[in-house]
Amino acid sequence: MSASLKLLLTTFFLLLNCDSLMGDDQHQEIPLWPEGAVPDEPDNIEQRKKPTTVDSVGKMRIAYVDRPTLTVYKAPKQKANGTGVIICPGGGYNILAWTHEGVEIAQWLNSIGVSAFILKYRVPRRDPDQPHTLPLQDAQRAIRIVRSNAKEWNVDPKRIGLLGFSAGGHLTVMSGVHYNKKTYPKVDASDDFSARPDFLIPIYPAYLGNRVNKDKLSELINVNKNTPPTFIAITHDDSDRSYYSALLYAALKKNNVVGELHIYSKGGHGYGMRKSNNPVHTWPDRCRDWLGSMGYLEKKQK
Repeated sequence: MSASLKLLLTTFFLLLNCDSLMGDDQHQEIPLWPEGAVPDEPDNIEQRKKPTTVDSVGKMRIAYVDRPTLTVYKAPKQKANGTGVIICPGGGYNILAWTHEGVEIAQWLNSIGVSAFILKYRVPRRDPDQPHTLPLQDAQRAIRIVRSNAKEWNVDPKRIGLLGFSAGGHLTVMSGVHYNKKTYPKVDASDDFSARPDFLIPIYPAYLGNRVNKDKLSELINVNKNTPPTFIAITHDDSDRSYYSALLYAALKKNNVVGELHIYSKGGHGYGMRKSNNPVHTWPDRCRDWLGSMGYLEKKQK
């Protein structure tokens, strides 16, 4: 067989199997809300519009969102296990750290058979005192959209979790304790679905502390027996965030909610899952182990 014929056949078989090697519509971006139906937007928000930036190491920061979206990363067909995770990038509710707390996380989740959905929630802060208010609307809507499209996206509607970093970690926790709160009026049939995540993965979560009583969790974080199972990873040297993460774990334990907490000695804040000299870069391995122990990496039975 000639070299040119071998190359032609190889190309043919790669094209034939590309659907099984990559998820369908892997990077499809869909709007969260129908046109003109984004709730509670202030009239003057466009005056605060800022450009998206990319730094020297390729980290993209999105500084303005008024039309929230979900970017779909379906797991490859031969790996897909039916679990779906909505990713909430961090950025202090002022920007979204899109690359290292969004895209790279979606790619990792796909590698372990999990379909991922990156949430582009509204930034910058609309309310300086309650900056999570409108992002929580977006997160609840995202959960309902994924659940309502579960069959199309090949995910189990009972295996949909949230994973978030920093402010996105706070949004993840808030979604897990306020899923019964009606944060916006119904806009379509997707809103008939539950907004309760099946599990939570807050990574170096911010804003968990009580602003009056510094020794307690925020009064907005009311953990109870129905709070979803939670995996937490953070570092000791991440300001006081590790203290409040420990309080969050204690609240889970007190309410008999399955939880796992990893506090690494060093690493600071904002590292995503990029390699470093600190053991904290192994948190994705521990998270994968936890997801496996919870049964979320087992293939969904058809």
